[in-house]
Amino acid sequence: MFFWNDDVDGVRRAFTDRSGGVSEIPYAGLNLGGHVGDAPEAVRENRVRVATELGVGLDRLVFMDQCHGADVAVVTEKPSGPLAVDGIVTAEPDLALAALVADCTPILLADVRAGVIAAVHAGRPGMTKGVVPQAISAMRDLGANSISAAVGPSVCGRCYEVPLEMREVAASVRPESSAVSWTGTPAIDVAAGVVAQLREAGVSDLTWVAGCAREEASLYSYRRDGATGRFAGVIVRSSS
Repeated sequence: MFFWNDDVDGVRRAFTDRSGGVSEIPYAGLNLGGHVGDAPEAVRENRVRVATELGVGLDRLVFMDQCHGADVAVVTEKPSGPLAVDGIVTAEPDLALAALVADCTPILLADVRAGVIAAVHAGRPGMTKGVVPQAISAMRDLGANSISAAVGPSVCGRCYEVPLEMREVAASVRPESSAVSWTGTPAIDVAAGVVAQLREAGVSDLTWVAGCAREEASLYSYRRDGATGRFAGVIVRSSS
């Protein structure tokens, strides 16, 4: 179920993988994406299993209607309708936040002392538009000061081949994101750009989880498979 997870000072952070789910091919496993063509009942069961492992009910597991932008929402409960943002922030205990990915970079943020957490989805557009700084700003508005981050597995720079002009735009925002693919063509390392943005924002307690979604069979990758599911970064702060 989990590619990586930890539980420190009552904050559970995890990145899921394909294991432990009920979805069938081509979504085989723990697909958490409800917008990719998978059977709704399978997605619901997969989400129930993750929520249970996190110690919350499904009604306390919040997903976003991600749109590759930089909008961030502060939530105090699970919204009744779609939440068209790429970052969610809360100070509510026992409210789990999730960011769905299948190559993009999931980021989990927490200030344990302030009791503020966030989940962020950063693809190339989100990274260049500044969704990560926006999420950190929203956390600080709620009193966060000492923020830690976990950056999850995503497609690596060697596997994310793009046109030269696209790489130049990304590099103009974060030079660290400029990369070269396995075949020597222009590429982008979104996670490297995200890590640079976190460092610039003053996040020094940072864990960058190793793993390329395209190269790691236990993760979903749109670039590798086309029709596929979604894994997630999930975070929750316990009230106990």
